[in-house]
Amino acid sequence: MKLMQRDLVIGMRRALFGGWVVLAASGTAWAQESEAPTDATTLDKITVTAQGREQELQDVPIALQVLNDQLIDDVAAEDMGDLDSFVPGLRINSVQPTQPEISLRGISTDDFGIGTDPAVGVFIDGVYTGRSGGILLPLTDVERIEVLKGPQGTLFGRNTAAGAVSVITKRPSDETEAAAKLRLGNHGKQYLEAMANIPVGERSALRLNGLINHSDGWVQDGATGEDLAGDNVWATRAAWQLGLGDNTTALLSWDHENLDQRGRPTTGIVPLPPPPGRPTAPANPLEYRDPRDISTFNDTTASAEWRTFDGVTLIVDHAFEWGHLTSTTAWRQFDSLNRVEEDGTNRPDLYLDSTNSETNENKYQEFKFSGATDKLDWVAGVSYYEEEARQTSEIDTNTTAVDTAVANLGLAPTPDGTLFGFFSQVLAANGIPLSLLDHGWNESFNNTLKTKAYAGFGDVIWHVNDKLNLTFGLRYTRDEKDFTWFNDIRNAPTLDATLDALDAAGFFALAGVPKETFIFDLAFIDPPAMMNKGVTNRASQSWSDWSPRLVVDYHFTEDMMGYASLAKGYKAGGFNALQIGSEFDNEDVWNAEVGIKQSFPDARLAYNLSVYYYRYDNRQSIRLDNTSSIPRFVVDTGDVEAYGVDFDMRWQVTDAFGLDFNAAYIDSKYRDYGIETPAGMLDLNGQPTGEPNWSAAVGGHYVWQLGNAGDLRLALRHAFRGACRSNDYSRSSGDCADYPAFTTGESQNRTDVRLGWTSAQGHWTWAVYGNNVFDNRYVTQLNVYGREAFGTVGGVVSEPRTYGLEVGLKF
Repeated sequence: MKLMQRDLVIGMRRALFGGWVVLAASGTAWAQESEAPTDATTLDKITVTAQGREQELQDVPIALQVLNDQLIDDVAAEDMGDLDSFVPGLRINSVQPTQPEISLRGISTDDFGIGTDPAVGVFIDGVYTGRSGGILLPLTDVERIEVLKGPQGTLFGRNTAAGAVSVITKRPSDETEAAAKLRLGNHGKQYLEAMANIPVGERSALRLNGLINHSDGWVQDGATGEDLAGDNVWATRAAWQLGLGDNTTALLSWDHENLDQRGRPTTGIVPLPPPPGRPTAPANPLEYRDPRDISTFNDTTASAEWRTFDGVTLIVDHAFEWGHLTSTTAWRQFDSLNRVEEDGTNRPDLYLDSTNSETNENKYQEFKFSGATDKLDWVAGVSYYEEEARQTSEIDTNTTAVDTAVANLGLAPTPDGTLFGFFSQVLAANGIPLSLLDHGWNESFNNTLKTKAYAGFGDVIWHVNDKLNLTFGLRYTRDEKDFTWFNDIRNAPTLDATLDALDAAGFFALAGVPKETFIFDLAFIDPPAMMNKGVTNRASQSWSDWSPRLVVDYHFTEDMMGYASLAKGYKAGGFNALQIGSEFDNEDVWNAEVGIKQSFPDARLAYNLSVYYYRYDNRQSIRLDNTSSIPRFVVDTGDVEAYGVDFDMRWQVTDAFGLDFNAAYIDSKYRDYGIETPAGMLDLNGQPTGEPNWSAAVGGHYVWQLGNAGDLRLALRHAFRGACRSNDYSRSSGDCADYPAFTTGESQNRTDVRLGWTSAQGHWTWAVYGNNVFDNRYVTQLNVYGREAFGTVGGVVSEPRTYGLEVGLKF
């Protein structure tokens, strides 16, 4: 605890971050430019749409944080993974853009399989983005991001058990404007984005955006010098807003992304003896080396991570005398592939990589009615969601490496413990010019998913009097899923051709070994998989849920509001993609929360404080069990409970100087949760889930007004995330553990700085920036798939310091 407090104090002393500007409302009217306040004695107001209607942030009885376009610029953010450090309680693992992990208030979904859904819903302009493979897209023309903490089942719908991230893009405006920005930085960073807004009629405008993002990467292969961990993506967005009569507005938008880069590198941390010697298996954690201090060697064949994404959204809003009717129609489609190194070596006898490929198409339709009277504000509607997905999970190796596993696991009763190597020696000794070594070996698991989801919802705010408001919301959701599993015997065509030739020549009969000895699986060998090789298995299931929301808020004064709420979050049930026949029920989160929101206009200061407790029932965790000789994916069921506090503060100290501070505390523990291990059931009841107690972000900005010479703005931002809280399982699995050379899950600090100049007319901008300026690097992940069978473990390290120069033009 003292160490955590020391790190937090040091981080706060190093840098202050802040700066916040007026956020324009995102409604059906024309988007307007934000203007600086003319009254220096007031605090700027932030407008949000967190409750499905436009409201001032301080009037919304929800714990939420708003990230505006100024913050995005300050930290040179390229996707949401660059922003999570500045939202205490939010964690986004974006090392692999096609397989991100999102956690909010300690609730997450770690499985990337299409059989399960995320616990944090991501929405773009009100449209649910669906599967995790298509949610981490470039930040193209974003106005703001609203992070809503706690269950949002009533307002946002399915799969928001932990909360929701709502991305609002900039709408076309009635002014002709254009802008471009070029960013050049270390590690070969080249980032270019451009925008054009073109009015094409009295109430019609077109807004076009495009960006290109490339970097060489900050890791180099120790043997070849090849760049690893680089970026290579381009994206475009087109939005057309059209007035259809006096009361109707339509917005049609199209988003496209093309990502094509190398897969995530991993650094082998196990000492390797010279060939043909093999590392000890299982790998000894006491011998792990620090991946930050050693070279990286990757030999993955065709290492790649790519994705093509397209999305089209049509929003039509019609104003009646009694309110509004809004229709939202959306279509999204993506194809992705992620092939990454697992062993972290360039040794053929240890070669292991994994591939995840996915095809996904989803459609969404919502009709929403909204209106207001003196006494009531109400929102109601219905929605339909449909998804079709196909996924293939693969393991690639070769027979030489398989021999390493065979020998380490004691599977072959030969003098040297190998299978393919021993009989290759027999072939050579008898003058037979064939070998069973160095043949490619692939194992795959194929899944398909069809989902249909229906929902009806309503949310009413009753203004009892000028101080008291009562809110009641309710959503009914029904999810229907059809799922398939298909797993065949390993695929090794050149090996099988060699085996056929030897069989035809009578070799196996003479050797007294059946040909089938050489035909087996190494990865997918749990009993359901072994009993269903080559067989397609199907399952259909449906789940229904009622998600209520109750809120009481009371305005003690014009500038002070207190509230209490009870809300339920819902996550649909699903299937374990890598375990045939394994399915799980829907998950529920009940969250009780009390909070206060207060502003001091004369001091230009505002703060928000909330205290919450939640019960997460029937939590389904799909984890990689690496305690057995061959790792396998299993489903664990249990409950979680947590207490927590969220706090944020904004203070405009002077016209030039602004501060803000955000902090979160959580105590998250398991209830009725156990994990099956080879030694028996491991009881984790009452133990921490791993979520750190503390996370915080603090900072400030200062603006020098230079008259006709323009403005100079300095922004400093610092983020802190506490150390993980280990339990009996995480210490043994390596997720949260201390090793002699390094620690996983240690506390993290990040400091960003930016100094920017803007011309007096606002046409030109120049800036220099630095992210992670103190070059703090952390071991964020261990790849232990080969630990037992191959004796290999890989480490993934966080990004080092980056810096660069930006120039922008706007007119």
